[in-house]
Amino acid sequence: MSPADLAPVPAPASTSSALHGPADVPADEWEPRRGAVGRMLRSEMALVFGRRRNVALLSGLAAVPLLLGLVLFVAQDTALAGQGPGFVGRVTGNGLFLVVASLFLCLPFLLPLTIGIATGDAIAGEAAGGTLRYLLSLPVRRTRLLLVKALATLAFVAAAVLAIAVVALAAGALLFGLSDLTLLSGATIPVGEGVLRMAGVVGYVALSLTGLVAVGLFYSTLTEVPVGAMAGTVVTAVVSAVLDTLPQLAVIHPALLTHHWLDFAEFLRLEVDPAVLGQGLAVQAAWVAVFGSLAWSRFTTADVTS
Repeated sequence: MSPADLAPVPAPASTSSALHGPADVPADEWEPRRGAVGRMLRSEMALVFGRRRNVALLSGLAAVPLLLGLVLFVAQDTALAGQGPGFVGRVTGNGLFLVVASLFLCLPFLLPLTIGIATGDAIAGEAAGGTLRYLLSLPVRRTRLLLVKALATLAFVAAAVLAIAVVALAAGALLFGLSDLTLLSGATIPVGEGVLRMAGVVGYVALSLTGLVAVGLFYSTLTEVPVGAMAGTVVTAVVSAVLDTLPQLAVIHPALLTHHWLDFAEFLRLEVDPAVLGQGLAVQAAWVAVFGSLAWSRFTTADVTS
């Protein structure tokens, strides 16, 4: 984030203020001039989307549906045709299902890995690079800085989901064609409505990842080692998925982070049940509230030495 995007103010009078950041200084002395938050967000977005590693990550995710589509296209006239999960088996009959199949394959690990990398860089990456202390000496409150980091990370995660979906839709149309969508009940809807259903799937998947983003940001405030925050985020998603498979823990399944991730299947039913989708989003909102609060509490009170 470029310091040119923030208004200049007098330097802190003591070393303690530099270490603790604007949280220890009266608000009227650190208030950024009007529009500074917007400039901060634009600068942070440019930083996030400009990192070569993030560009490579988006490219890799976008390649997943293309690779999957090519494999299914080549295998469609062989003995392997139709094998695999239900969503994958339907792709050769209608390219729209490549969107669902691609997201289904990326949800367990690749998308959590994407979130881990993005959130690990958000705070811990700045600390490891020695720029976090410098950012906190600028006229911006820690709360606003954390909010900007969170919004930029959410934008990157949404872009990752969208990249998968757009490439899947294009590859599916090219390789298998788009036709009226056959739902799980056997009913058929027009292709236009089918595309809208796919848009609903994409939106739900993106919102379902917000809880993990909050978890990752919290981990990122705990350490100055980005890899540790990244690993912790991915492990949290994996552990949640493992716990979700244990029938002995059925009582806690509805509250698990990953339990409702596959509820996007509601968009493939004749009548979409808003209650099912709402329950999944409510769980994500709870995780965001809890871990967002923990991240804010940690970030606004911790000493920053690097």
